[in-house]
Amino acid sequence: MNPARPIPLGGAAVLFLAIFVLDAVSLLVAFHGGAMVSVWTANGLAAGVLASVPRRHWPLLVATVFAALATGQYVALGALRADHLVLILADLVEILVVSAVIRRYQPVISGETSGYLRLGRVAIIATLAGCIASTLLATGAQQMVNGGALIVSAQQWFRAHLLGMVIVGMLTLVAFRERGRMLGPPGKRLRMLRDVVVLFAITLGVFLQARHPLLFVLFAPLLYLIFQYRFPGLVIGVAIVTLVANVSTTLGTGPFALIPTTDRTEPALLAQIFLGIVCLVTVPVALALADRQRLTTQVAESENLYRLLADYAGDLVVRIADDGTRRYVSPSVKDMLGWTPEEFATQRDALIHPDDQERVRVVLKRLRETGNEPFVRFRVRNRVGGHQWIEALGKLAPSPDHPGEVEVVYAGRDVTERVLAEEALADSEKRLRTITDNVPAVIAHIDTEQRYTFINAYASEVIGREALLNIGHTVEQMRGPVVYALLKPHIELALRGKATTFEYDVLAGEQHRYFQATYLPAITADGETSGLYMLTTEITRIKLAEQKLDFLAHHDALTGIANRLSFRERIKASIQHASITHGPLLLLMIDVDHFKQINDTYGHAAGDLALVEVAARLRANVRKTDLLARLGGDEFIVLCRDVADVATARQLAQKFIDAMQSSVSVGTASLKVTLSVGGALCRDIPSSDALIQRADEALYQAKDGGRAGYRIVTDCD
Repeated sequence: MNPARPIPLGGAAVLFLAIFVLDAVSLLVAFHGGAMVSVWTANGLAAGVLASVPRRHWPLLVATVFAALATGQYVALGALRADHLVLILADLVEILVVSAVIRRYQPVISGETSGYLRLGRVAIIATLAGCIASTLLATGAQQMVNGGALIVSAQQWFRAHLLGMVIVGMLTLVAFRERGRMLGPPGKRLRMLRDVVVLFAITLGVFLQARHPLLFVLFAPLLYLIFQYRFPGLVIGVAIVTLVANVSTTLGTGPFALIPTTDRTEPALLAQIFLGIVCLVTVPVALALADRQRLTTQVAESENLYRLLADYAGDLVVRIADDGTRRYVSPSVKDMLGWTPEEFATQRDALIHPDDQERVRVVLKRLRETGNEPFVRFRVRNRVGGHQWIEALGKLAPSPDHPGEVEVVYAGRDVTERVLAEEALADSEKRLRTITDNVPAVIAHIDTEQRYTFINAYASEVIGREALLNIGHTVEQMRGPVVYALLKPHIELALRGKATTFEYDVLAGEQHRYFQATYLPAITADGETSGLYMLTTEITRIKLAEQKLDFLAHHDALTGIANRLSFRERIKASIQHASITHGPLLLLMIDVDHFKQINDTYGHAAGDLALVEVAARLRANVRKTDLLARLGGDEFIVLCRDVADVATARQLAQKFIDAMQSSVSVGTASLKVTLSVGGALCRDIPSSDALIQRADEALYQAKDGGRAGYRIVTDCD
């Protein structure tokens, strides 16, 4: 905190002397004149000083005022009785009320004219409150001290104190506010001194004679002083009139002496009335002039600001009359279009592009008829012959220099670059739309609420309805709950900022349709996720081709049953399962007896037909859990699980042999085809090769036994 400045002891001494002199002189005049003075000046001076200095100085200054009033009372009256102290107390109450109210509602004391309006209102309210309070206190306390006898009547007290507070208090406040400007503006101080001297001379002339009531003569020079110098002129002029009027009244001269009376209070009353009228006339005039100056300043500032904005803004500002005349064109037209304001104003509609003139006329007409404020874009020819795009907003406004007329004022800015960028963007979007609409994939964007904001035309072929119907709807609404359940985890993953690629299939009627989708998060410039992009491709043909390739890879092309590869995969898995469960495995190896003779006798085509028929009869007799495979040539194999004993194995082998009892038709021939079967029923077999070897050994035993039969072995060690 800054240390407090020392209390101005010198200022307190000066204040003491001034209050003492004013109080003593006023009391002496009242004592010798037989009535209270017309203007009580001491309180006005004290209140003006207190209202103009920081509050931290108040204790010393209030004590100084009390001491000065008490000293003045004692010197003028020769004594200081209890009733005198009561009047001093009333003076202090008045001073404190006025100064406290002014400091509360007008704390900043500056020299700017615009502050006088508020200060004037506050000072008037404070003065009335203070004078009423002191009058009630003074008269009431006097009655209590003197038993009903009044030294000063309430009317005398109130009028004198009110005038003193208004005239002297206002003089003090203005002096503190204006400081050096009380002597007049720089360069005009001699003229102000001349005008003050003239007013003083006229006032002396009016009050030094008692033949004619010329009080009205004072108002002309006094008002002139106010018009020329505002509040300094007011307070100095009123102070001069007050001083001369009081001295004249005290001496019994001047216009008030024209009234024959023996009552010494009547001239004082007339002086008070006259000074009150002077204040009522001059103070409102000064306040009105201050308000006018404030408004003039505001208007000038507004005009300067408007001119600054209009002349130096980058936008083009134009005023258009009813007949289309451009009454004002801002200088920015030079930088924007190359024209001078005069050139632009005189060419009227000739500068607007022919294709845009009608649209501009329609907009102006609608603006004048409805008052709407539409934006309009149009092209204007520049100085070098090209055209630039202008975006303008028009408003109706009263004409500043043609009273009664309403003009169109529009502000326009050059949006050529923006229009070109928009056209380029539209062209780019058109190309992008053309590309995306013809890409054989669904391309879409959804926002964070999972609503479609973009989808290409190709989607119509996939979803079976107009793709644009998806816009604004959620994925769940458009794809249904079943498909949405498949997509939801991947949507949520992309919305969390992670790309994902996956496949899914949809049942459309009785056919499955397969899709591959890639979801990419849509990231804004500030790194936030604003949704996701969907790229979905139908892969039904690929999937069907894959399924067909897989079938061909695992099935025999001639018979349609499993091939060697499929058998190898199956037996490996079965061995692993059996090693865990310790369950038995049955492997049956089957050969077509004398197949070479069939090929040699009837040809390979007949042999193929025979193999197809054998495969068909074997397939008809295997269980659903068994694997039937063709290893190559005339070799078949059956892998069985869950065969508990040898008897079951023998029954299965016999079923296969019995399946070939009926002849096989090969073209026009009918062949007797038999099978040899060798089987191995094993537990805890160490490997598939060991199981195959044991079954192969059993097959050779069946062939050695005369063919068309089977052998089952259980010894797998």
